[in-house]
Amino acid sequence: MSLTNTAESDLLALIFQNTNMGLVGDATGLRGSSTAGSLYISLHSSDPGEGGSQTTNEISYTGYARVGVARNGSQWTVSGTAPTQVQNTNVILFGECTVGSATAAYFGVGTDSSGAGKLLISGQLTAPLAISVGITPQFAANQLTVTAD
Repeated sequence: MSLTNTAESDLLALIFQNTNMGLVGDATGLRGSSTAGSLYISLHSSDPGEGGSQTTNEISYTGYARVGVARNGSQWTVSGTAPTQVQNTNVILFGECTVGSATAAYFGVGTDSSGAGKLLISGQLTAPLAISVGITPQFAANQLTVTAD
């Protein structure tokens, strides 16, 4: 069983763009938040898994913090079918590593800027990223892709 292409697109738009998902629930549909807020992008050394939180396998180095990205259509683009995908519209820039090192192999999308928080989505990077002093991890525009199929 799977969601239809329309449902995949609507669900990603609800999560990432705070767009109402029509015809689900009451007459106005499954409504977005009255205050859209942000999603918080994190980096992980290994798969946080379906039971994980935002802190599960989250990397750590001096200078690292999750990056908040507003839930709206100017920050995220939903497109395509089979698979439907959402991509970041602008650069997502993490803090520069000033002390320590880490290797990021996964990313996470969650609800909190710090602490355990609710991890909504995680995925594997196309290649692990070795982070050491002087490295500033980032996702270029349209580089972070979440798919639903």
